[in-house]
Amino acid sequence: MKVLVLGGAGYIGSHVVKAMLAAGHDVTVFDNLGSGQLGNLFPEAKFIAGDIRHADDVNAAFARGFDGCVHLAAYKAVGESMAEPEKYSVNNISGTLNMLNAACAHGCKNVVFSSSAAVFGSPQYVPIDERHPTDPESYYGFTKLEIERFLAWYDRLKGVRYAALRYFNAAGYDVDGRIDGLERNPQNLLPIVMEVASGWRKELQIFGQDYDTRDGTCVRDYVHVADLAQAHVNALAYIAKNDRSLTVNLGSEKGVTVTEMVEVARKITGKEIPAAYVGRRSGDASALYATSALARETIGWAPKYSDVETLVASTWKVYQKYKAPGEKK
Repeated sequence: MKVLVLGGAGYIGSHVVKAMLAAGHDVTVFDNLGSGQLGNLFPEAKFIAGDIRHADDVNAAFARGFDGCVHLAAYKAVGESMAEPEKYSVNNISGTLNMLNAACAHGCKNVVFSSSAAVFGSPQYVPIDERHPTDPESYYGFTKLEIERFLAWYDRLKGVRYAALRYFNAAGYDVDGRIDGLERNPQNLLPIVMEVASGWRKELQIFGQDYDTRDGTCVRDYVHVADLAQAHVNALAYIAKNDRSLTVNLGSEKGVTVTEMVEVARKITGKEIPAAYVGRRSGDASALYATSALARETIGWAPKYSDVETLVASTWKVYQKYKAPGEKK
């Protein structure tokens, strides 16, 4: 298939491109390089410099003719979305509508969307399944849920088939070592742990140690980015073959505590990784993790690399290439 990957130069996008190429697809990357990096591009894939906020850019890209597309071009910082909702409205919502309208205009009927478990809000139970109520608590999560609703309407009215993949935290790096571009301004736990291990930060702050979990620290869901990438490949194949849309969760099904992640990182890196326990953050749930039962049944997906040791080791291997953020040795 001819596949357009929007946001394909980013952290998750580059891994998706690698997996799509491995599956034999003809891949084109569309990216404005705002957070994506030229170093993440594969020579086997074509590249279009463009911005989903600009309808002309998106239309010109889809005019090249594609069988399917993967949408990974949304902004994703929860805190920023609460402070700058306008930015998220224009990029995530308007940008997605530009994509959908261009896809319809040029006959691209298969869309894989990188959604988020942020659509659920605070968990009423864990593991979270697809029947869990959706009640996002951030504007970021709201935009993801609205995009899912737009996709459902375009399915109904225009025959666009979609797969909405809901996952929490992508982590780890390409186990083959071909992708080594660091995320800019990382927000998740593992990159911050790596920055402390690398000496770029003085210490790690752990928010709360009195939660009702196995060691008192929060439980979170981490899925290896290579596993997530494979899910995008499987989902595209499913909707194209079955002419049917689907929404699935992608999760580890058990989660990892903050302390567990830090202890494994200390063992693998051989670094002290200073950490200070501080007070809880407002809104932090004690445990967030999803079940992937439906993904197993429908798209045949199960994580291969999402154990804590592989998550940490593949990330540390990349961070060792840098002497400072963004500066390779």
